[in-house]
Parts: sequence; structure tokens; C-alpha cells
Amino acid sequence: MKRKLFALALASCMICSLAACSGGEKPSGGTQTPPPPSSASQQPTGGTSSVPETPTYEPATVRVAYMPNLGSAGSLFVGIEQGYFEEVGLTVQTFEFQGGPAEIAAMGSKDIDIAQIGHGAHALCIEGQAVIFQMDHTTSLSDEVIANRSKGIEKAEDLKGKTVAVGSGTSSEIILHEVLSRAGLTLDDVNTVEMTNDGMTTAMIGNQVDACAAWSPNTVILKEAMGDNYLKLGGNADFLDEAIFPSSYITTKDYADANRDILVRFATALNKAHDYRNANQEEMAKLLAAKLDAPEDTMIQSIGEADWDTITKICGDMASIKTVYETQQKVFIENGRITEEVPAENYVLFDVMQEAYNAYSK
Repeated sequence: MKRKLFALALASCMICSLAACSGGEKPSGGTQTPPPPSSASQQPTGGTSSVPETPTYEPATVRVAYMPNLGSAGSLFVGIEQGYFEEVGLTVQTFEFQGGPAEIAAMGSKDIDIAQIGHGAHALCIEGQAVIFQMDHTTSLSDEVIANRSKGIEKAEDLKGKTVAVGSGTSSEIILHEVLSRAGLTLDDVNTVEMTNDGMTTAMIGNQVDACAAWSPNTVILKEAMGDNYLKLGGNADFLDEAIFPSSYITTKDYADANRDILVRFATALNKAHDYRNANQEEMAKLLAAKLDAPEDTMIQSIGEADWDTITKICGDMASIKTVYETQQKVFIENGRITEEVPAENYVLFDVMQEAYNAYSK
């Protein structure tokens, strides 16, 4: 009941916002240094009013981490392809990772500047390891617990004593916890094996594990490869009356303190990328297939892996965005991942989001 109240509060806040808001590393997909936009103002012939001066920006390069799926890489590569980062004087260098915790570790060692993370890694932000400066989407729908029917599994309760592949600290672990909890089980009731998303996909196809907690597009790959033995035991969509699973762009506090203007510019470009992503979902999937060297059909089948729409409606409503993060934190508290409540303002840079929205609105 408590979780449902959180979800209802979020829904109410978002509805109100619709009237108020308009609206391992592997380098890949780098962009060329863009020329700075012209700063010359223009005077129309025969008039007295001038065209507003085009903003000028100090050129900067940012190193950005992503994971190889639509939910993580979609807005990033859309922003690059459509020139939205160039418009604000940013050159983006991209680096592929397999999970949020690894991205945060790389930021801590200054190997990258910015990262896109899924739900699970937000707990590390709450604990002070990074700060959030832009929401990417309000909830992921990509995480699933998948079992192999040939291992004698027909329902979540049958996972007891089975070997389950999971990525610790990622959304993979969170969705596994939720599925087990609903079945009256805990992580202690299963034998977990630490694996990356790619690794658990290979292990499932090779019958090396009984089940896994994976995310798309690997879930699409598994469904095609396993045929009748593929069994979905639960996913994000099954818990939306109890929880929310946002994704965000993050950085370290040190980088944020030294480069606030870059974060505002980056977040401004993302607001435009969100609009394009939502309006052109199949085009986004095809773009990502090319950038990630993935089968186009697989990426198109993954289009439904996140709510692409809501962020375009609440992007300027900090009250709704704050509600998402507070609701998310309560999910972590209820499953024991976070032991005490932390004010969202401690790890979310709402002022950066607001300034970016103001610039985007112009």
C-alpha cells in the first residue's frame, strides 16, 4: 500500500505538470570539433528591431559513457547525429560500458566526465559517489528476469535453489529482488552468479545458468535464441504500481563544481534530443543499430524498453522530477539497498536542470 501511494503521488504530480510545462570501455561514435556559432547580430532591412544575438560558446570536449541499448544510448547518439551538442559548442567522445557502477568508477578515476546510468546505479548517487544533473527518462521497461523452462522452472517460486546470473549494483539486481520478493523469496534463496549483460546472455543460451536478470536488447536476443524454453518471470512493467525506474545523466561533484556551464549546455542539448527521440522512435532504433553494430530488427523490437514520452512533458517541472527521484529512493529503502532517507537536493542538481530547460525553451 505504501508503494502504491508513492506511485499515485507521482502520477498526480505529473498530471499537474502537463498544463504547466511545454513542451571495460570502448571508444565509439566520436564527433568532429564543431565551429562555434556566429555571434554577429543581424539588422533587418527597413526595420528598427534586431534579430536576437546568437549565443556564443567556449568550445569544449566531453567524454561520455553509455551502455549499448536504446535506454542508455538513445538520447546521446540522437543528440550527436542531430547536431544538438554542436549547437552548444560541445564535442562528444563516447565510451561503451556494461553497467552503471563501472561507469561511476571510471568517472572517479577521471577517465570519463559524464555517464548515463540506469535505475540500479542511482543508489551510488544517493550514497554520494556521483551527482545527477539531467533525467533521461522517467522509467525503464527493459529489465526482465528470464528463466529456462528446461531447468524445471515454470514460475518465480521455482527459482529457489537455482543458479541466477545478475549484475550487482545494476538494474538487473533490482528487478531480480522485486521478482523474488513478490514470490516470497530473497537473494539468499538463489545461487547468484556475477555476470555482465552480455555474459549472462551467452550463459543462458549455453545452458550454463538456470535464469538471469537481463535487459534489452539482450532480452530480445534470448527470446529468439531460446524459443519455447524462454520464460519471462517478471519485468519493470509488472511493478509500476509499486515502483519507478528512472535513468539519468550523472557526473562527479568535482566535475560539476568546475564545469557547471558545460553541464547546462549538455542538458540543454538532451532536452532537444528527448523531443526527437520521442517523435522518431524507429529512426532512433535504426541509428543505434548502426552505431552499436547491432541487428536493426533487434533494436526496433526494443523500442518499448522505456517511457520516452513523459520526460518531454515534465522536463521543466522540477516538482515532478523531484517526485520521481524521491519515489525511486523509497524503493531502495524498502528493499534495504539504502538504509536511511537522503534529501534529493543532496545528489540531484535541480538548478542545472532548470537552467537547461530555460535555455531549451528559448
